[in-house]
Amino acid sequence: MAARHLGPALVVYLLALSAAPAAQTSRADVDRLGRDILKELIETDTTHSSGSTTIAAERMAARLTAAGFPRADVQVVGGADRKGNLVARYRGSGAGKPVLFIAHLDVVEAKREDWTLDPFVLTERDGFFYGRGTLDVKGGAASLVTAFARLRQEGFKPDRDLILALTADEEGGPDNGVQWLITNRRDLIDAEYCINFDSGGGELRDGKVVALDVQAAEKVFTSFTLTVKNSGGHSSLPTKENAIYRLAAGLQRLSAFEFPMRTSDVTRAYFAAMSKLAPASEAAAMRALGNQPLDQEAAARLSASSPFYNALLRTTCVPTLLQGGHAENALPQTAQATVNCRMLPDDSQEAVQQALVRALADPHIEVAPIRQAVPSPPSPLTPDVFRAIADAARPVYGDAPLVPFMETGATDGLLLRNAGTPVYGVNGIAYDVNDVRAHGKDERIFVRSYYDGIEFAYQLMKRIADGR
Repeated sequence: MAARHLGPALVVYLLALSAAPAAQTSRADVDRLGRDILKELIETDTTHSSGSTTIAAERMAARLTAAGFPRADVQVVGGADRKGNLVARYRGSGAGKPVLFIAHLDVVEAKREDWTLDPFVLTERDGFFYGRGTLDVKGGAASLVTAFARLRQEGFKPDRDLILALTADEEGGPDNGVQWLITNRRDLIDAEYCINFDSGGGELRDGKVVALDVQAAEKVFTSFTLTVKNSGGHSSLPTKENAIYRLAAGLQRLSAFEFPMRTSDVTRAYFAAMSKLAPASEAAAMRALGNQPLDQEAAARLSASSPFYNALLRTTCVPTLLQGGHAENALPQTAQATVNCRMLPDDSQEAVQQALVRALADPHIEVAPIRQAVPSPPSPLTPDVFRAIADAARPVYGDAPLVPFMETGATDGLLLRNAGTPVYGVNGIAYDVNDVRAHGKDERIFVRSYYDGIEFAYQLMKRIADGR
Protein backbone atom coordinates (compact mmCIF):
# COMPACT_ATOMS: atom_id res chain seq x y z
CA MET A 1 0.00 0.00 0.00
CA ALA A 2 1.10 3.55 -0.68
CA ALA A 3 3.25 5.15 2.03
CA ARG A 4 1.25 8.37 1.82
CA HIS A 5 -1.52 6.61 3.76
CA LEU A 6 0.68 6.34 6.87
CA GLY A 7 0.24 9.22 9.30
CA PRO A 8 3.06 10.68 11.38
CA ALA A 9 1.73 9.08 14.56
CA LEU A 10 2.26 5.62 13.06
CA VAL A 11 5.85 6.43 12.09
CA VAL A 12 6.64 7.69 15.60
CA TYR A 13 4.93 4.66 17.12
CA LEU A 14 6.82 2.12 15.01
CA LEU A 15 10.15 3.81 15.68
CA ALA A 16 9.47 3.80 19.40
CA LEU A 17 8.62 0.13 19.40
CA SER A 18 11.65 -0.83 17.34
CA ALA A 19 13.94 1.07 19.72
CA ALA A 20 12.55 -0.26 23.02
CA PRO A 21 11.35 -3.53 24.54
CA ALA A 22 7.62 -4.23 24.19
CA ALA A 23 7.12 -3.74 27.92
CA GLN A 24 8.07 -0.07 27.52
CA THR A 25 5.34 0.67 25.01
CA SER A 26 3.61 3.75 26.34
CA ARG A 27 -0.12 4.31 26.45
CA ALA A 28 0.51 7.78 25.02
CA ASP A 29 2.13 6.32 21.88
CA VAL A 30 -0.78 3.92 21.42
CA ASP A 31 -3.31 6.73 21.87
CA ARG A 32 -1.55 8.87 19.27
CA LEU A 33 -1.63 6.00 16.81
CA GLY A 34 -5.31 5.39 17.56
CA ARG A 35 -6.17 9.03 16.99
CA ASP A 36 -4.34 9.03 13.67
CA ILE A 37 -6.20 5.91 12.52
CA LEU A 38 -9.56 7.29 13.64
CA LYS A 39 -8.89 10.55 11.80
CA GLU A 40 -8.03 8.66 8.62
CA LEU A 41 -11.22 6.60 8.79
CA ILE A 42 -13.53 9.52 9.58
CA GLU A 43 -12.04 11.57 6.75
CA THR A 44 -12.42 8.73 4.22
CA ASP A 45 -15.89 8.98 2.68
CA THR A 46 -17.63 5.61 2.97
CA THR A 47 -21.24 6.68 2.40
CA HIS A 48 -23.29 4.63 -0.05
CA SER A 49 -23.95 7.58 -2.36
CA SER A 50 -20.42 8.84 -2.98
CA GLY A 51 -17.93 6.96 -0.84
CA SER A 52 -15.78 3.84 -1.04
CA THR A 53 -15.21 1.25 1.65
CA THR A 54 -12.50 -0.13 -0.64
CA ILE A 55 -10.35 2.97 -0.09
CA ALA A 56 -10.87 2.77 3.66
CA ALA A 57 -10.04 -0.96 3.64
CA GLU A 58 -6.86 -0.34 1.65
CA ARG A 59 -5.76 2.35 4.07
CA MET A 60 -6.30 0.07 7.06
CA ALA A 61 -4.46 -2.71 5.23
CA ALA A 62 -1.52 -0.34 4.82
CA ARG A 63 -1.54 0.28 8.57
CA LEU A 64 -1.36 -3.41 9.31
CA THR A 65 1.34 -4.29 6.80
CA ALA A 66 3.43 -1.39 8.11
CA ALA A 67 3.03 -2.90 11.58
CA GLY A 68 4.56 -6.14 10.33
CA PHE A 69 1.71 -8.30 9.07
CA PRO A 70 2.62 -10.32 5.95
CA ARG A 71 0.81 -9.01 2.88
CA ALA A 72 -0.61 -12.48 2.28
CA ASP A 73 -2.44 -12.20 5.60
CA VAL A 74 -4.00 -8.80 4.85
CA GLN A 75 -6.52 -8.90 2.01
CA VAL A 76 -9.01 -6.46 0.51
CA VAL A 77 -11.77 -8.46 -1.16
CA GLY A 78 -15.34 -7.94 -2.33
CA GLY A 79 -17.81 -8.16 -5.13
CA ALA A 80 -18.02 -4.49 -6.18
CA ASP A 81 -15.43 -1.81 -6.93
CA ARG A 82 -16.41 0.60 -4.15
CA LYS A 83 -17.49 -2.05 -1.64
CA GLY A 84 -14.27 -3.74 -0.58
CA ASN A 85 -13.77 -5.51 2.74
CA LEU A 86 -10.59 -5.84 4.78
CA VAL A 87 -9.79 -9.27 6.19
CA ALA A 88 -6.58 -9.63 8.22
CA ARG A 89 -5.34 -12.75 10.00
CA TYR A 90 -3.05 -12.73 13.03
CA ARG A 91 -1.64 -16.25 12.91
CA GLY A 92 -1.34 -18.23 16.10
CA SER A 93 -0.01 -21.62 17.14
CA GLY A 94 -3.25 -23.41 16.26
CA ALA A 95 -3.89 -24.57 19.81
CA GLY A 96 -7.40 -23.16 19.58
CA LYS A 97 -9.95 -22.37 16.89
CA PRO A 98 -9.85 -18.87 15.32
CA VAL A 99 -11.92 -16.00 16.70
CA LEU A 100 -13.36 -13.32 14.41
CA PHE A 101 -13.62 -9.59 15.21
CA ILE A 102 -15.89 -7.44 13.02
CA ALA A 103 -16.91 -3.84 12.49
CA HIS A 104 -18.30 -2.11 9.42
CA LEU A 105 -16.63 0.65 7.42
CA ASP A 106 -19.69 2.21 5.80
CA VAL A 107 -21.61 5.08 7.40
CA VAL A 108 -25.01 6.68 6.87
CA GLU A 109 -25.27 9.90 4.91
CA ALA A 110 -24.52 13.24 6.60
CA LYS A 111 -25.12 16.72 5.17
CA ARG A 112 -22.73 19.51 6.08
CA GLU A 113 -25.59 22.01 6.36
CA ASP A 114 -27.29 19.84 8.98
CA TRP A 115 -24.24 19.65 11.25
CA THR A 116 -22.56 22.18 13.50
CA LEU A 117 -19.19 20.81 12.32
CA ASP A 118 -18.01 19.14 9.13
CA PRO A 119 -19.17 15.51 9.54
CA PHE A 120 -16.23 14.21 7.50
CA VAL A 121 -13.49 15.93 9.48
CA LEU A 122 -12.44 14.52 12.85
CA THR A 123 -12.84 17.39 15.30
CA GLU A 124 -11.78 17.28 18.95
CA ARG A 125 -13.73 19.73 21.09
CA ASP A 126 -14.67 19.89 24.78
CA GLY A 127 -13.62 16.33 25.45
CA PHE A 128 -15.40 14.80 22.45
CA PHE A 129 -14.42 13.47 19.04
CA TYR A 130 -17.00 14.62 16.45
CA GLY A 131 -17.50 13.05 13.03
CA ARG A 132 -19.77 10.73 11.10
CA GLY A 133 -19.04 7.20 12.24
CA THR A 134 -17.28 8.03 15.50
CA LEU A 135 -19.94 6.02 17.33
CA ASP A 136 -21.32 3.87 14.50
CA VAL A 137 -18.83 2.34 14.11
CA LYS A 138 -15.53 3.72 12.80
CA GLY A 139 -14.43 4.31 16.37
CA GLY A 140 -14.73 0.58 16.97
CA ALA A 141 -13.00 -0.26 13.68
CA ALA A 142 -10.12 2.09 14.50
CA SER A 143 -9.69 0.59 17.97
CA LEU A 144 -9.49 -2.90 16.45
CA VAL A 145 -6.85 -1.88 13.90
CA THR A 146 -4.84 -0.10 16.59
CA ALA A 147 -4.95 -3.14 18.89
CA PHE A 148 -3.94 -5.48 16.05
CA ALA A 149 -0.97 -3.24 15.19
CA ARG A 150 0.11 -2.97 18.82
CA LEU A 151 0.01 -6.72 19.41
CA ARG A 152 2.03 -7.37 16.26
CA GLN A 153 4.68 -4.82 17.14
CA GLU A 154 4.98 -6.22 20.64
CA GLY A 155 5.68 -9.65 19.18
CA PHE A 156 2.64 -11.25 20.80
CA LYS A 157 2.26 -14.97 20.00
CA PRO A 158 -1.41 -16.04 20.13
CA ASP A 159 -2.52 -19.61 20.77
CA ARG A 160 -5.15 -19.27 18.07
CA ASP A 161 -5.65 -17.20 14.93
CA LEU A 162 -7.31 -13.82 15.37
CA ILE A 163 -9.25 -12.58 12.33
CA LEU A 164 -10.21 -8.95 11.74
CA ALA A 165 -12.93 -8.15 9.18
CA LEU A 166 -13.93 -4.55 8.40
CA THR A 167 -16.86 -4.70 6.00
CA ALA A 168 -19.16 -2.86 3.62
CA ASP A 169 -22.88 -2.05 3.45
CA GLU A 170 -24.02 -2.86 6.98
CA GLU A 171 -26.04 0.37 6.90
CA GLY A 172 -27.76 -0.67 3.66
CA GLY A 173 -26.95 -1.29 0.03
CA PRO A 174 -26.67 -4.33 -2.20
CA ASP A 175 -23.11 -5.41 -1.31
CA ASN A 176 -23.17 -6.38 2.35
CA GLY A 177 -19.62 -7.40 3.17
CA VAL A 178 -20.36 -10.06 5.78
CA GLN A 179 -22.84 -11.79 3.49
CA TRP A 180 -20.35 -11.63 0.60
CA LEU A 181 -17.64 -13.21 2.75
CA ILE A 182 -19.96 -15.96 3.99
CA THR A 183 -21.03 -16.75 0.43
CA ASN A 184 -17.74 -16.34 -1.42
CA ARG A 185 -14.83 -16.53 1.05
CA ARG A 186 -16.03 -18.38 4.12
CA ASP A 187 -12.48 -19.70 4.54
CA LEU A 188 -11.26 -16.20 5.41
CA ILE A 189 -13.66 -15.70 8.35
CA ASP A 190 -14.47 -19.21 9.59
CA ALA A 191 -14.21 -19.02 13.38
CA GLU A 192 -15.33 -20.58 16.65
CA TYR A 193 -17.20 -17.38 17.49
CA CYS A 194 -17.29 -13.69 16.62
CA ILE A 195 -16.87 -10.49 18.63
CA ASN A 196 -18.93 -7.73 16.99
CA PHE A 197 -17.81 -4.17 17.78
CA ASP A 198 -21.03 -2.79 16.29
CA SER A 199 -23.03 -3.46 19.43
CA GLY A 200 -22.84 -3.46 23.19
CA GLY A 201 -20.30 -1.53 25.22
CA GLY A 202 -19.97 0.45 28.39
CA GLU A 203 -22.99 2.36 29.68
CA LEU A 204 -21.97 5.77 30.99
CA ARG A 205 -24.24 7.38 33.57
CA ASP A 206 -23.13 10.66 35.17
CA GLY A 207 -19.65 10.09 33.78
CA LYS A 208 -19.22 6.61 35.26
CA VAL A 209 -19.29 3.24 33.50
CA VAL A 210 -22.00 1.35 35.37
CA ALA A 211 -22.26 -1.73 33.12
CA LEU A 212 -20.71 -3.35 30.08
CA ASP A 213 -23.43 -4.64 27.74
CA VAL A 214 -22.73 -7.81 25.75
CA GLN A 215 -25.15 -8.46 22.91
CA ALA A 216 -25.99 -12.15 22.66
CA ALA A 217 -29.24 -11.83 20.71
CA GLU A 218 -31.02 -9.36 18.46
CA LYS A 219 -34.52 -8.82 17.25
CA VAL A 220 -35.45 -9.73 13.68
CA PHE A 221 -36.24 -7.04 11.12
CA THR A 222 -39.28 -7.45 8.90
CA SER A 223 -41.77 -5.12 7.21
CA PHE A 224 -45.26 -5.49 5.76
CA THR A 225 -47.40 -3.45 3.41
CA LEU A 226 -51.04 -2.83 4.33
CA THR A 227 -52.96 -2.12 1.14
CA VAL A 228 -56.54 -1.07 0.42
CA LYS A 229 -57.84 -0.83 -3.14
CA ASN A 230 -61.17 0.27 -4.65
CA SER A 231 -62.54 1.76 -7.86
CA GLY A 232 -62.15 5.43 -6.86
CA GLY A 233 -64.00 8.09 -8.80
CA HIS A 234 -64.40 11.87 -9.05
CA SER A 235 -63.71 13.84 -5.89
CA SER A 236 -66.88 15.89 -6.41
CA LEU A 237 -68.94 12.73 -5.80
CA PRO A 238 -67.51 11.22 -2.58
CA THR A 239 -68.81 7.97 -1.17
CA LYS A 240 -68.60 6.38 2.24
CA GLU A 241 -66.28 3.75 0.82
CA ASN A 242 -62.85 5.40 0.67
CA ALA A 243 -59.52 3.60 0.60
CA ILE A 244 -57.83 6.16 2.85
CA TYR A 245 -60.64 6.05 5.43
CA ARG A 246 -60.59 2.25 5.50
CA LEU A 247 -56.82 2.10 5.91
CA ALA A 248 -56.88 4.81 8.59
CA ALA A 249 -59.52 2.92 10.56
CA GLY A 250 -57.41 -0.23 10.42
CA LEU A 251 -54.30 1.63 11.57
CA GLN A 252 -56.26 3.06 14.48
CA ARG A 253 -57.13 -0.47 15.59
CA LEU A 254 -53.52 -1.51 15.11
CA SER A 255 -52.35 1.33 17.36
CA ALA A 256 -54.23 -0.26 20.27
CA PHE A 257 -52.75 -3.73 19.67
CA GLU A 258 -49.78 -5.11 21.61
CA PHE A 259 -47.97 -8.40 21.12
CA PRO A 260 -47.74 -10.65 24.19
CA MET A 261 -44.74 -10.26 26.50
CA ARG A 262 -42.16 -12.97 27.14
CA THR A 263 -38.52 -13.36 28.13
CA SER A 264 -35.60 -15.52 26.99
CA ASP A 265 -32.35 -16.72 28.57
CA VAL A 266 -30.66 -13.53 27.37
CA THR A 267 -33.31 -11.05 28.55
CA ARG A 268 -33.73 -12.86 31.88
CA ALA A 269 -29.97 -12.56 32.43
CA TYR A 270 -30.16 -8.87 31.45
CA PHE A 271 -32.93 -8.03 33.90
CA ALA A 272 -31.29 -10.03 36.69
CA ALA A 273 -28.01 -8.14 36.23
CA MET A 274 -29.62 -4.72 35.81
CA SER A 275 -31.76 -5.18 38.93
CA LYS A 276 -28.58 -4.61 40.96
CA LEU A 277 -27.95 -1.27 39.22
CA ALA A 278 -31.45 0.07 38.67
CA PRO A 279 -33.26 2.58 40.90
CA ALA A 280 -35.50 1.11 43.56
CA SER A 281 -38.58 1.95 41.50
CA GLU A 282 -37.46 -0.56 38.83
CA ALA A 283 -35.23 -3.01 40.70
CA ALA A 284 -37.98 -5.21 42.16
CA ALA A 285 -39.69 -5.65 38.80
CA MET A 286 -36.35 -6.47 37.15
CA ARG A 287 -35.58 -9.08 39.79
CA ALA A 288 -38.94 -10.67 39.10
CA LEU A 289 -38.25 -10.80 35.37
CA GLY A 290 -34.96 -12.57 35.97
CA ASN A 291 -36.94 -15.70 36.83
CA GLN A 292 -39.54 -17.96 35.28
CA PRO A 293 -42.50 -18.05 34.83
CA LEU A 294 -42.99 -14.51 33.59
CA ASP A 295 -44.43 -12.14 36.16
CA GLN A 296 -46.98 -10.36 33.98
CA GLU A 297 -47.56 -7.54 36.45
CA ALA A 298 -43.85 -6.74 36.78
CA ALA A 299 -43.43 -6.96 32.99
CA ALA A 300 -46.34 -4.57 32.45
CA ARG A 301 -44.82 -2.01 34.86
CA LEU A 302 -41.46 -2.05 33.09
CA SER A 303 -43.02 -2.07 29.64
CA ALA A 304 -45.04 1.05 30.46
CA SER A 305 -42.03 2.85 31.95
CA SER A 306 -39.70 2.75 28.93
CA PRO A 307 -39.86 2.13 25.15
CA PHE A 308 -36.59 0.20 25.52
CA TYR A 309 -37.94 -2.19 28.16
CA ASN A 310 -41.12 -2.57 26.13
CA ALA A 311 -39.02 -3.52 23.07
CA LEU A 312 -37.08 -6.07 25.11
CA LEU A 313 -40.25 -7.78 26.24
CA ARG A 314 -42.30 -8.12 23.06
CA THR A 315 -42.37 -8.02 19.28
CA THR A 316 -43.23 -4.51 18.09
CA CYS A 317 -44.84 -3.28 14.88
CA VAL A 318 -45.27 0.38 13.93
CA PRO A 319 -46.34 2.27 10.76
CA THR A 320 -43.38 4.10 9.22
CA LEU A 321 -44.54 5.07 5.71
CA LEU A 322 -47.90 6.16 4.31
CA GLN A 323 -49.12 6.88 0.81
CA GLY A 324 -52.46 7.06 -0.97
CA GLY A 325 -54.35 8.46 -3.91
CA HIS A 326 -53.19 9.48 -7.36
CA ALA A 327 -54.66 12.95 -7.98
CA GLU A 328 -55.91 15.93 -6.00
CA ASN A 329 -59.34 15.75 -7.63
CA ALA A 330 -59.84 11.99 -7.60
CA LEU A 331 -61.06 9.54 -4.98
CA PRO A 332 -58.19 7.27 -3.97
CA GLN A 333 -57.96 3.93 -5.71
CA THR A 334 -55.11 2.77 -3.47
CA ALA A 335 -54.00 3.57 0.06
CA GLN A 336 -50.96 1.87 1.53
CA ALA A 337 -48.98 1.89 4.76
CA THR A 338 -45.64 0.26 5.52
CA VAL A 339 -45.42 -1.31 8.96
CA ASN A 340 -41.98 -2.13 10.33
CA CYS A 341 -41.73 -4.93 12.87
CA ARG A 342 -38.89 -5.97 15.18
CA MET A 343 -39.63 -9.55 16.14
CA LEU A 344 -38.38 -11.45 19.16
CA PRO A 345 -35.88 -14.05 17.93
CA ASP A 346 -38.29 -16.97 18.44
CA ASP A 347 -41.19 -15.30 16.61
CA SER A 348 -42.00 -16.18 13.00
CA GLN A 349 -42.86 -13.82 10.18
CA GLU A 350 -45.98 -15.84 9.42
CA ALA A 351 -47.25 -15.62 13.00
CA VAL A 352 -46.65 -11.87 13.10
CA GLN A 353 -48.46 -11.43 9.78
CA GLN A 354 -51.49 -13.31 11.11
CA ALA A 355 -51.45 -11.20 14.29
CA LEU A 356 -51.55 -8.04 12.15
CA VAL A 357 -54.46 -9.42 10.15
CA ARG A 358 -56.40 -10.07 13.35
CA ALA A 359 -55.56 -6.62 14.80
CA LEU A 360 -56.65 -4.81 11.61
CA ALA A 361 -59.89 -6.81 11.62
CA ASP A 362 -60.75 -5.94 8.02
CA PRO A 363 -60.52 -8.46 5.13
CA HIS A 364 -60.27 -5.54 2.68
CA ILE A 365 -56.84 -4.59 4.08
CA GLU A 366 -54.28 -6.85 2.40
CA VAL A 367 -51.21 -7.61 4.54
CA ALA A 368 -48.11 -8.71 2.62
CA PRO A 369 -44.46 -9.13 3.66
CA ILE A 370 -42.02 -6.92 1.78
CA ARG A 371 -39.24 -9.50 1.97
CA GLN A 372 -38.47 -12.74 3.75
CA ALA A 373 -37.31 -12.14 7.31
CA VAL A 374 -33.85 -13.40 8.25
CA PRO A 375 -34.00 -15.09 11.67
CA SER A 376 -31.32 -14.45 14.29
CA PRO A 377 -30.97 -17.33 16.75
CA PRO A 378 -29.55 -16.19 20.12
CA SER A 379 -25.94 -17.07 20.91
CA PRO A 380 -25.29 -19.28 23.94
CA LEU A 381 -24.12 -17.49 27.10
CA THR A 382 -20.78 -19.33 27.03
CA PRO A 383 -18.90 -18.85 30.32
CA ASP A 384 -15.43 -18.79 28.71
CA VAL A 385 -16.42 -15.94 26.37
CA PHE A 386 -17.94 -13.86 29.15
CA ARG A 387 -14.94 -14.57 31.39
CA ALA A 388 -12.55 -13.27 28.72
CA ILE A 389 -14.63 -10.11 28.27
CA ALA A 390 -14.82 -9.56 32.03
CA ASP A 391 -11.05 -10.02 32.43
CA ALA A 392 -10.39 -7.55 29.60
CA ALA A 393 -12.80 -4.99 31.02
CA ARG A 394 -11.50 -5.06 34.60
CA PRO A 395 -8.25 -3.09 34.06
CA VAL A 396 -10.16 -0.52 32.01
CA TYR A 397 -13.54 -0.22 33.73
CA GLY A 398 -12.94 -1.71 37.18
CA ASP A 399 -15.76 -3.83 38.57
CA ALA A 400 -18.53 -2.67 36.20
CA PRO A 401 -20.68 -5.79 35.71
CA LEU A 402 -21.16 -7.58 32.41
CA VAL A 403 -24.78 -7.52 31.28
CA PRO A 404 -26.02 -9.85 28.51
CA PHE A 405 -28.64 -8.12 26.41
CA MET A 406 -30.77 -8.37 23.29
CA GLU A 407 -30.32 -5.71 20.61
CA THR A 408 -33.63 -4.12 19.66
CA GLY A 409 -32.19 -3.06 16.30
CA ALA A 410 -30.20 -5.17 13.85
CA THR A 411 -26.54 -5.81 13.04
CA ASP A 412 -24.48 -8.02 10.75
CA GLY A 413 -24.31 -10.45 13.63
CA LEU A 414 -27.55 -12.05 12.45
CA LEU A 415 -25.85 -13.13 9.20
CA LEU A 416 -23.07 -14.91 11.06
CA ARG A 417 -25.47 -16.49 13.56
CA ASN A 418 -27.45 -17.93 10.67
CA ALA A 419 -24.23 -19.26 9.20
CA GLY A 420 -23.53 -21.13 12.44
CA THR A 421 -21.11 -18.72 14.14
CA PRO A 422 -22.10 -17.48 17.62
CA VAL A 423 -21.78 -13.69 17.91
CA TYR A 424 -21.20 -11.51 20.97
CA GLY A 425 -21.52 -7.76 20.53
CA VAL A 426 -19.27 -5.64 22.73
CA ASN A 427 -17.44 -2.39 22.00
CA GLY A 428 -15.02 -0.91 24.50
CA ILE A 429 -15.98 2.70 23.71
CA ALA A 430 -18.31 3.64 26.57
CA TYR A 431 -21.24 5.85 25.57
CA ASP A 432 -23.58 8.20 27.37
CA VAL A 433 -26.94 6.42 27.40
CA ASN A 434 -28.70 9.80 27.32
CA ASP A 435 -26.72 11.16 24.35
CA VAL A 436 -26.65 8.55 21.60
CA ARG A 437 -26.13 10.37 18.28
CA ALA A 438 -25.54 7.49 15.89
CA HIS A 439 -27.10 8.29 12.48
CA GLY A 440 -27.87 11.81 13.75
CA LYS A 441 -26.57 15.35 13.86
CA ASP A 442 -23.14 15.99 15.45
CA GLU A 443 -22.36 12.33 16.10
CA ARG A 444 -19.68 12.07 18.79
CA ILE A 445 -17.85 9.97 21.36
CA PHE A 446 -15.88 10.92 24.45
CA VAL A 447 -12.16 11.24 23.75
CA ARG A 448 -11.36 9.34 26.94
CA SER A 449 -13.83 6.61 26.03
CA TYR A 450 -12.15 6.12 22.67
CA TYR A 451 -8.72 5.67 24.19
CA ASP A 452 -10.17 3.32 26.82
CA GLY A 453 -11.80 1.42 23.96
CA ILE A 454 -8.41 0.86 22.33
CA GLU A 455 -7.06 -0.55 25.58
CA PHE A 456 -10.12 -2.78 25.97
CA ALA A 457 -9.72 -4.16 22.42
CA TYR A 458 -6.05 -4.91 23.13
CA GLN A 459 -6.79 -6.62 26.46
CA LEU A 460 -9.66 -8.62 24.95
CA MET A 461 -7.60 -9.89 22.04
CA LYS A 462 -4.80 -11.01 24.36
CA ARG A 463 -7.15 -12.91 26.64
CA ILE A 464 -9.07 -14.54 23.81
CA ALA A 465 -5.86 -15.44 21.99
CA ASP A 466 -4.46 -17.09 25.13
CA GLY A 467 -7.66 -19.10 25.56
CA ARG A 468 -8.36 -17.30 28.83
